[in-house]
Amino acid sequence: MILKRKIYHKLVDWKNQSQGQTALLIEGASRIGKSTIVEQFAREQYRSYILINFSESVSKFVRDSFADLRRLDEFFQNLSADTGVTLYPRESLIIFDEVQRFPRAREAIKFLVADGRYDYIETGSLISIKENVADIVIPSEEKSVQMYPLDFEEFLWAAGEEPLLSLIKAKVEAREPLANELHNRAMRLFSEYLIVGGMPQSVAAFFDNHRDFSKSDEQKRDVLKLYSNDVRKAEVKYRDKVAYIFSHIPDFLSTGAKNVSISQDAPAQGWGTYRQDFFWLGDSMMANLCYRCSDPNVGFALNVDEKRLKCYLGDTGLLFSMAFSESEIKKLSLYRDFLSGRLAINKGMFFENAVAQMLVAQGRRLFFYDEQDRISHRPTMEIDFLLSNESRLHYRIFPLEVKSSKNYTTSSLDGFASKFPKRIGMRLLAHPKQFALEDGLVKLPPYMLPFFDFE
Repeated sequence: MILKRKIYHKLVDWKNQSQGQTALLIEGASRIGKSTIVEQFAREQYRSYILINFSESVSKFVRDSFADLRRLDEFFQNLSADTGVTLYPRESLIIFDEVQRFPRAREAIKFLVADGRYDYIETGSLISIKENVADIVIPSEEKSVQMYPLDFEEFLWAAGEEPLLSLIKAKVEAREPLANELHNRAMRLFSEYLIVGGMPQSVAAFFDNHRDFSKSDEQKRDVLKLYSNDVRKAEVKYRDKVAYIFSHIPDFLSTGAKNVSISQDAPAQGWGTYRQDFFWLGDSMMANLCYRCSDPNVGFALNVDEKRLKCYLGDTGLLFSMAFSESEIKKLSLYRDFLSGRLAINKGMFFENAVAQMLVAQGRRLFFYDEQDRISHRPTMEIDFLLSNESRLHYRIFPLEVKSSKNYTTSSLDGFASKFPKRIGMRLLAHPKQFALEDGLVKLPPYMLPFFDFE
């Protein structure tokens, strides 16, 4: 199954605008489809291309060619001879796949771009991890773009739901609800997205096998094994802690207090703080970190409490597979009960993880706000996400709460609006019910959230 991805248009824009003046680095977690989309782009947009995959066996001949780039004619001859591909000036693309495994190739970009004969794309996971850049000079000729698992819009493309998608966008713009039958259908698709997620292998297995959740789960568990292997690549000094955090993300999210106090949550072995270990997971893009903003004002990042954070999994489908054992997953009743809302589990953590995933895919950093009782330390106000219109002149904050149940209160949103009345644009509530506007409170189903304009 060929999956349509939004990043393809960014690749085309880069090719047209760069004109060989910069290389493109696509950064993202493993198995999100970086190599697939780049090869598709290369086939459709260039006369020829060479792909060097450093995660596979690359000949010593090619590796040694990077040792001396003073004779670039010989370098390109070596690549052509090894791959059997003819290169054409300004009509060929050279791809360094999983470039973090051979940092010397990334460092070579400076010289290759200056030469100007060909275009270059690098792909990689764990790109910004310190041990992968320790001994090289990062080229300034490199433009970086981040890629994520399929978002909900891309999932709807894969499902063949373009007409419904167009209607959802039109209704969001008009600030109107869908008809009940279409709302129920859209919520069913969103629930499927919670289970399947956005990893390309999972999505393809699901739709290629007539919406078989078990086929999707098999693919997701392969990805989780790969991620566990990636965690083992962390430096020895914090490898065990990163593994501990990654395996316990479902536990963090399923508790009533979803945020983690780094200074207080070290395990009994006395590992000290977790700060660098959470940062490792965030940099790896396996997880999405959401930081507490102590004073919601212009520029949330200026008032970040780095000791308090929430840790979401990078893909909600992976979270679903982590939350249940393989034996539980094999029971078809699990999917039926989850889709019908009868499953006795905190479905809210999947809703909230999916919303975090949507926001990150839009290029937003994640922040939350809360207040606690000084004695009991229990939360008295919790805002799941803080968003803004990112305007310097007319700055407005949009507090967002996520509710998976149809029965809820809005006390935290109301309290937040009362405390910061001059800063609020609109209060947002993502919930499973129909779209509604009520006195500055926007209630919208999660399938509408990616298309809502923050003005």
